[in-house]
Amino acid sequence: MNTADLRNEFKAYFKTEPERVFFSPGRINLIGEHTDYNGGHVFPCAISLGTYGVYASRQDTTVRMYSANVPDQGTVTFDITDLAYQKTAGWTNYPKGMLYELSQAGFKMDHGFDLYVHGNLPDGAGLSSSASIELLMGTIARTVFNLDISQLDLVSTGKKVENDYIGVNSGIMDQFAIGMGKANQAILLDTNTMKYEYSPVELGDRVIVIMNTNKRRELQDSKYNERRGECEAALAKLQEKLPIKSLGDLDKDSFDRAAYLINDDTLLRRARHAVFENQRALQATTALSKNDLATFGQLVNASHVSLHYDYEVTGKELDTLVETAWEQPGVLGARMTGAGFGGCAIAIVAKDQVAAFQKNVGTTYEQTIGYAPTFYVAEIADGPSEIL
Repeated sequence: MNTADLRNEFKAYFKTEPERVFFSPGRINLIGEHTDYNGGHVFPCAISLGTYGVYASRQDTTVRMYSANVPDQGTVTFDITDLAYQKTAGWTNYPKGMLYELSQAGFKMDHGFDLYVHGNLPDGAGLSSSASIELLMGTIARTVFNLDISQLDLVSTGKKVENDYIGVNSGIMDQFAIGMGKANQAILLDTNTMKYEYSPVELGDRVIVIMNTNKRRELQDSKYNERRGECEAALAKLQEKLPIKSLGDLDKDSFDRAAYLINDDTLLRRARHAVFENQRALQATTALSKNDLATFGQLVNASHVSLHYDYEVTGKELDTLVETAWEQPGVLGARMTGAGFGGCAIAIVAKDQVAAFQKNVGTTYEQTIGYAPTFYVAEIADGPSEIL
C-alpha cells in the first residue's frame, strides 16, 4: 500500500492532518503447528502482507479508531482513561486491549489520538490479523508516548491481550513471529524456554504461495480450546509416570515407549501430533540450514497429514487446497498453516509454475467447494515499524 494514499484516506475520513504511518506484518508458520501451547518448537516468519496504521495525536483524552476493512462498524470512540473490554467495540478490542495491558503495567498514556487502520491481510484467514493489530498498536504507543518497553515485552503484552482481555487461550507464536520478524528469516522458537534463533529461508527459484480457503475461521468459535484441553489431558496421564512438564519434552522414541499410559485413542492421536510435529520443526530447520529443500518439503507435507489424521483440524477446504497442490508440477511441499478449521494453507512453488499452479488449484477448489480461493505470493518481512 502507498503511504501517500493512506495519509489521504486518513485526511478524508477524520478531516484532520495525519502525523505518522506505521506497519505491522502478518505471519505464516512454515512448520510446527499446534505445538506452541504444548511446549514445543514453532518455525514462523513475518510476511509482507499486514496492517497499516495512520496516526494523529489529539489535545484531549478521546481515542477514535476506524478500519477501512470493517467500514460497517464506523468510528469507535473511547477514552484513554477508560479501557475496559466492551463486546460492542468489535475489532478495536485488540488495539484497545494493548493500551489497557500497557496501562495495567504502569505505563502512562496522557492524550488521545485518531487512528486509521487499513490492512491487506484477508480477514479471518488465519494469518494473524489480530496479533498484527496488537503489535501495530504496541509499536505506535511505544513511539508516541515514549514508553520504555522492550520488543519482547511488547510481544508478551500482545499474548496477554489475547488470553486475558479477549479470552482466547492461544500461545505466543503469533505475536512473537510478528514482533520479532526479520526479512528472509524464519524464527525457530522453543515455546518452553522462549529461546529462539533466526534461520535464513533460502528457497532458490521458489516462492511461498499463500492459499486462502476464503472460509472464515474464528478462534473463539473453533475447537481450538477443545484441542488444547485434549493435549492437557494426555499430558496429565503421561505425568503419572514421567517427570515431564510438557509434551514438547518428549521425542518420538520416548513417546512410543510411554504411549500406553494415555489409553485413549483420541488423546493418543492429539499427543502424538504435538510430539512428532515438534520433532518435524527441528528437522525442518536443520534441512533448511543444509539447503536440503527436498527434505524440508517432505516434512511440510508430513505436517499436513498429521494435522489431518491425528489432530483433525484441517477440514474439506484446506484438504482440497493442499492435496491439489501436491499434484502440481514445481511444488516442493504444501500444508495448512495457522489454527485450521478454514483459513489458509501454504505451498512452496517454483516461480515459473506459479501462474499455472494458481489456475489449476483454483479451478479444482472452485469445482469441489463451490467458490474460489485467493492466492498471495508472500515475502518474508521485518517486524513492526514506523514508515518514515
